[in-house]
Amino acid sequence: MSNESTEHFFKDKVLGHPAGLFVLFFTEMWERFSYYGMRAILVIFLTAQLTDENAGWGWDTSAALSLLGTYALFVYLTPIAGGYLADTKIGYRNAVVIGALLMTIGHASMAIETPLFLYIGITFLILGNGFFKPNMTSIISKMYEGRDEKKDGAYNIFYMGVNAGAFLGIMLCGWVGEKVGWSYGFGLAGIFMFLGMLQFYFAQPLFGDIGDKPSAEDLAAREAAAIKKVAAGGEGKRNPFLPVDYALIGIFIVSALIFIINDPLSKIGGIDVLNYTVFGIPDSLFFALLAAITFLLLLFIRIPRYSRIERDRMIAFAIFSIFTVFFWAAFEQAAGSMPIYIRDFTDRVLDGSAATTFKIVDVLVTVVPLFIITYVLLSLFRKTYTRIGLSNVILGVSFLIVWAIVIFKLYTELSSSESAIPVTWFAILNSLFIIMFAPLFTKWWDSRFNPPASVKYFLGLFLLGLGFAFLAFGARNVPLGAEGAALSIIWVVLAYLFHTLGELCLSPMGLSYLSKLIPVRMIAFMFGVYYLAIAIGNKLAHYVGGDMEKIVEESGLSWFFLIFTIVPIGFGVIALLLHPLLKRLMHGVR
Repeated sequence: MSNESTEHFFKDKVLGHPAGLFVLFFTEMWERFSYYGMRAILVIFLTAQLTDENAGWGWDTSAALSLLGTYALFVYLTPIAGGYLADTKIGYRNAVVIGALLMTIGHASMAIETPLFLYIGITFLILGNGFFKPNMTSIISKMYEGRDEKKDGAYNIFYMGVNAGAFLGIMLCGWVGEKVGWSYGFGLAGIFMFLGMLQFYFAQPLFGDIGDKPSAEDLAAREAAAIKKVAAGGEGKRNPFLPVDYALIGIFIVSALIFIINDPLSKIGGIDVLNYTVFGIPDSLFFALLAAITFLLLLFIRIPRYSRIERDRMIAFAIFSIFTVFFWAAFEQAAGSMPIYIRDFTDRVLDGSAATTFKIVDVLVTVVPLFIITYVLLSLFRKTYTRIGLSNVILGVSFLIVWAIVIFKLYTELSSSESAIPVTWFAILNSLFIIMFAPLFTKWWDSRFNPPASVKYFLGLFLLGLGFAFLAFGARNVPLGAEGAALSIIWVVLAYLFHTLGELCLSPMGLSYLSKLIPVRMIAFMFGVYYLAIAIGNKLAHYVGGDMEKIVEESGLSWFFLIFTIVPIGFGVIALLLHPLLKRLMHGVR
């Protein structure tokens, strides 16, 4: 699209940006609300004792985290297929609606609270996420074609929607799940996903032809443009997949699926159909190793076929992807082992001035961000009500429900004599710290003091490890095999703070360096590599975290968190030592 063809999007502005951006902001917010809201209570629900007042299913940690790990892995893999289908078959907007509907069905299924519907629900969530996740940003990219100077601000606003959704979802689904009932928490996630879908569907007139189903002429034009660019030398030579590439991909997929499917089947249902032991390596772990080696071999074979500069930059990005695996393997303990640590090993019961102080903080933390988001909502209403009135009505009803739940929550907490902090409350700290510190990091990256890539990866991994060091230090006196303790919550707050600082250093860098280092025609392949790295990191996080009870019994709680201290810091130091090599491989890209 030309600059002129996108000009009409900028006629009705909200906070200096097209109104359509804020429709996407709220749609993404509800999706993140549902995702993080469900994730916040899943492990706590599965591992809660059957005899508790709000009874769970009494699963052991290994089984619960095995399920969470497999779910998180597929969440990062399915967008590769969903993006392809949207780009070539159904269009971005149809993909978003389909994805939101599937996720709504998924959350509704989980609210039924039976094992069968739990698995059905997670399956629908995975499929829906694949359609939804990659296509929101694709719509933004199309909307801002010819407006590159506005893109950074647009993505920052969109990213705030992500964090607003995570904040509200964890706070409300978490509180409702813990205090009212798990089914209500899962159901609440589904209600807002459904409302978000309706809001987006009825707002589509704002987007014109952006995201429409691609025609045969559009696809032919794209292919012709790509061939022309390659022929002109602007994109280097093509590198078609050879039979050996397809063979390695086949081995990788089969090996990975054997491990991925066996892990939850064997730990949850005791089904050992795929639980092979090869060369003395148990629990299908051999196939996980085979998949990793096969994929590295595929990269080793393919990358040297490119021109020297392209080859070197792809090698650099592959190295960054390896660091990404180990970052997420530690960071995602926030969804698995850390809630269990908070529930079983921290003193969440406050009294006296401490209880009063927490209630004041809770009110401010709850109400202030919600006022800000409501202000954005009203700004959108003023600009778009005559064009997308029904969409705005649905969005308004959504916020009335949110405010009603918030008022009920605050009234219940303020009038209650109990002063125990909910387990899920701590998870909102990540979103709050991101909102607080993201502007500072943005200014840092935009200044002349912007550090090179290797330093950013070092800082991200080092700060992440330091966060776990606080948990390890706090648990230093917990005896072997202890099933509970009353440790200070300050260690949890410090852990979330430093984890968030590490995330701000490293997490946004992956897609940034993907766009800088990889030629356009190869972005799809390397995008898959990057998302695969995050998927592996998520699965590895919960595979290792699933051994929490065993490690605590044999070596102690402090040692468990020392693992996640030593490994990230070690890889951070490696990233720093590789600075001269990475600088040479990047060929001037900063």
